[in-house]
Amino acid sequence: MGTAPRDKLSWMQRAVLGVVCALVIGVYAGTTHSGFWESLSLNPAESYYNLLVQGFRAGQLSLNKAAPAGLTQLADPYDPVANAHYRGAFYQLHDLSYYKGKLYLYFGVVPALLLFWPWVTLTGHCLFHRQAVAIFCTAGYLVSLGVLCALWRRYFSEVSVWVMAAGALALGLATGMPVLLSRCSVYEVPISCGYMLTMLALGAIWCALHNSERKRRWLVAASVAYGLAIGARPSLLFGAIVLLVPVAQAWREKRRVWPLLAAAIGPVALAGLGLMLYNTRRFGNPLEFGLRYELAAERQDMMQLLGLRYLWYNLHAYFLERVRWRSQFPFVTEVGVLPVPASHWLSETAFGVLIYIPLVWLGLAAPLAWHNRPAEQRSVLCGFLGAVVLFSGICVFTVGIFFATCIRYEVDFLPALLLVAVVGIFGLERALADQPMWRRAARCGWGLLLGFSVAFNLLASAEHYAGSCDLLGMTLMELDKTTEAKESFKQALRIDPGYASAYNNLGLISARAGNVREAIRQYEEALRLQPDLADAHNNLGVALLTIGRIDEAIQHYEQALQLQPDRAETRYNLGNALVRTHNLDAAIRQYQEVLRLQPNRREARYNIGEVLLARDRIQEAIGQYEQALRIDPAYAEAHDKLGKALAQSGRLEDAIPHFEQALRLEPENAEAHNGLANARMLQGRVEEAIHHYERALQIAPDSAATHYNLGVTWERAGRVSEATTQYEQALNLKPDLSVARDALARLRAGQ
Repeated sequence: MGTAPRDKLSWMQRAVLGVVCALVIGVYAGTTHSGFWESLSLNPAESYYNLLVQGFRAGQLSLNKAAPAGLTQLADPYDPVANAHYRGAFYQLHDLSYYKGKLYLYFGVVPALLLFWPWVTLTGHCLFHRQAVAIFCTAGYLVSLGVLCALWRRYFSEVSVWVMAAGALALGLATGMPVLLSRCSVYEVPISCGYMLTMLALGAIWCALHNSERKRRWLVAASVAYGLAIGARPSLLFGAIVLLVPVAQAWREKRRVWPLLAAAIGPVALAGLGLMLYNTRRFGNPLEFGLRYELAAERQDMMQLLGLRYLWYNLHAYFLERVRWRSQFPFVTEVGVLPVPASHWLSETAFGVLIYIPLVWLGLAAPLAWHNRPAEQRSVLCGFLGAVVLFSGICVFTVGIFFATCIRYEVDFLPALLLVAVVGIFGLERALADQPMWRRAARCGWGLLLGFSVAFNLLASAEHYAGSCDLLGMTLMELDKTTEAKESFKQALRIDPGYASAYNNLGLISARAGNVREAIRQYEEALRLQPDLADAHNNLGVALLTIGRIDEAIQHYEQALQLQPDRAETRYNLGNALVRTHNLDAAIRQYQEVLRLQPNRREARYNIGEVLLARDRIQEAIGQYEQALRIDPAYAEAHDKLGKALAQSGRLEDAIPHFEQALRLEPENAEAHNGLANARMLQGRVEEAIHHYERALQIAPDSAATHYNLGVTWERAGRVSEATTQYEQALNLKPDLSVARDALARLRAGQ
């Protein structure tokens, strides 16, 4: 079966493939968007990879970005609670590595060397991350298309250009690229660079298998490309074994293998040594890329990055995970809803490749590609496709044993799977060349699979971009850019009218503006669209608590915790609600759970102290306030309450420094002024007491207790008129304040 290989493509074939290329690249251009960090700035020089290049140009391996003084002064800069402020929108240090006072990029260095640095040198301008990702994805696609075209011309000349065009479309739009491009942050840069370089390596392996005279040169090229791929994305390391496929071919042919082995291993080994030297110069450890020093939402130095215990969950997520469908565009929502096991760190959106990219099933037809071929052809074709399958399988295993699950990781293995699937289509075409009816039926089948796979990629891309707009809005909220944030959330809803998180975040904006009723409406709409959105349950609980609907608030907090039991913020809020219902023991249990999850959560310590103080367990309350101050010595409220507790226990001299420290930290703290005034009264220092009471009333004039205390002070000073005025003010504010009523009656009787 089959005909002779094509020598050249006709003008029509070139035109058809050119149109497909233009279409794919056009889709790439149309779906490319910046991630939320980069969307905050119009200056690409502030992007992480450009900061790395600036550091290199300044003769350093760290970024050209100074670590904030506050971060350097933290007792534990890797504590996610302590460093949260610095990871946020103002400083934007999230997922950078911090080591010995300097900031580093743990993501692969090769994109900086290969593209960002040459670009700024040649043009004088910096690239945005999104532009770099688009360049890498386009180059990777063109290389993979070149490999497919070489396969087609050499082995499948009976396959029509239209089938080849379908394969070209699959390699461009069914491989997860539109999803990757819809949110281009720093993460996508090394992934897309790794994709391009591995495609180059596979292309060079193809040439090495088919050009015996220049096999060693092509192996060197493949090894260089793969070494650079590891420098971009170190997780690709184990896939380097595919470089040995041409060596194995030469060994089977009983040719000299040592020069080929050196060509295959040498450049990639040098790249590995270069990376180890780079790591040693940065972190003093050749195997440390900076992950242990990462500033992230979870402590990375306590995580087990790789483990077989993650394998089943990740394989299920990447190959079998289901998405939700609805009747509105983009029809797909909430990709990746599999519950996250306790041992797993992070699960972002992911979709089941076997379900939603069903074209990959055509890879099972790949053996038809070498059926009934001469032994030499069969050996070479099997060798190359075996290399592609081996590379894909190793990538699947590597991301499978990683401690996090992300949709972008699917790009590590999907392009290779799709290349094998397209070869499977070619094999079907070849096998059914003499059976036109069956071939038409097969075309209808794989055409439907192709159409669904491409459509799902484009729809998931739209949903992913809506998520990017939502994240941008959240970041703008953090910067108090409310108007821009609201517009970003509305943009998310224009793209995806059923995007529940955007309604939830619009509710937050309304709540911050004091429009609690509107906030409740937005939260309820979010929960109508997505009943298991824990964040919306939590926020609705906060809003309901604000208007006094405490029991309903508690119900929503409990629903949020059913969905996310380790959600510390919700447990903290539930504790606050339980205090309002006087269920103090249950409240303490919730605060203790918060401290289990976030040992350095100062507010939880403080609130336990408040509950204990209310129950006259003064010594225990003092212990909690002291622990809160060990976490944050600048916690003014804790100084004030510790002073009150110490005063109640008779330790007046110990209490006064805490009141004074609270006022140094917050001069407008009315409670601290009142507490210090009480202490001065007990010491008999009446003038100082009067001064602090009056200062407290300037800050909080509606405090009946302070008016009463000032009245007592004036009365002791013999200033009856001033005392009478203060008692009257206290009763005006709180008519049932019996002590003020009795004091006023006593004064009037004396008059």
